[in-house]
Amino acid sequence: MKKELNRNYSEVIEFILLGFRTAPDIQILLFLFFLLIYMVIVVGNISMIIVTKIDSRLHTPMYFFLRNLSYLDLCYSTVIAPKTLATFLSKDKKISYNGCATQFFFFALCVGTEGFLLAVMAYDRFSAICSPLLYPVRMSQQACVRLVIGSYICGGINSMIQTGFTFSLRFCREIRLDHFFCDVPALIKISCIDTSVNEIVLFILSALIIISTTTVILVSYAYILSTVLKIPSTHGRSKTFSTCSSHITVVSSFYGTVFFMYAQPGAISSPEKSKIIAVFYTLIIPLLNPLIYSLRNREVKNAVKRVLLRKLSFH
Repeated sequence: MKKELNRNYSEVIEFILLGFRTAPDIQILLFLFFLLIYMVIVVGNISMIIVTKIDSRLHTPMYFFLRNLSYLDLCYSTVIAPKTLATFLSKDKKISYNGCATQFFFFALCVGTEGFLLAVMAYDRFSAICSPLLYPVRMSQQACVRLVIGSYICGGINSMIQTGFTFSLRFCREIRLDHFFCDVPALIKISCIDTSVNEIVLFILSALIIISTTTVILVSYAYILSTVLKIPSTHGRSKTFSTCSSHITVVSSFYGTVFFMYAQPGAISSPEKSKIIAVFYTLIIPLLNPLIYSLRNREVKNAVKRVLLRKLSFH
């Protein structure tokens, strides 16, 4: 019996992504919907990267971090979207074992890094508003680069641990993955060994990342709020806090979905709920982030106008 089980384990070289089980006509509509979203993600985030790179007025720590945020959004949506689009139109919904592990590794890397980067961006706003005289020292170019590299290192550690634990699981002949990409909850459900350790690791890692980063964010904004309230002018208070509004919106949407997906014990039990939430943080948030920062940020809007006018003047 033991030899038979081991043989079954070794046979698992691919998974079948069930995705969204709907009628063929609906699959086509979903394909067009996902394709449109992905195209806007690519255009929006690449535009944000280009604008913040070529406009010298946006060569500040805040926009350096924003450029890295756009890069992360572009990367982790690209890790998911192309394969998802292919499964809508193809009868072959398979993904290789190694392909699944690679997809999950880079997805976890980007999402984990983004969580730490959002905390760094909150610290940047705290330094700019609460300690303006020390801001050039605290947020020097070298310091900003170190903070971004540190975010990637933390995200990488999280990704390696999660990937290692998840793909150390053994899978029998049931390889039908009830999701549209390789994610931990769906993989845990199809394992044929005890997954309690994996569920605990997932919960602890997610909780540690969420608690540590949200603590930095909440403490930073507590100090920011205290400083803003001391400004005598209503216009001054509004102008100062407006520089943080976009970041608060992005943080709320990102952490809200990640919490419901990974940091609650019941998250693994509902595949359909997981898919809907996953669509939000893999596609909708990367779609909204550049829109939020461009529509709610006067400096970015002005920079976009300058870039467009510069291009038009060359024609």
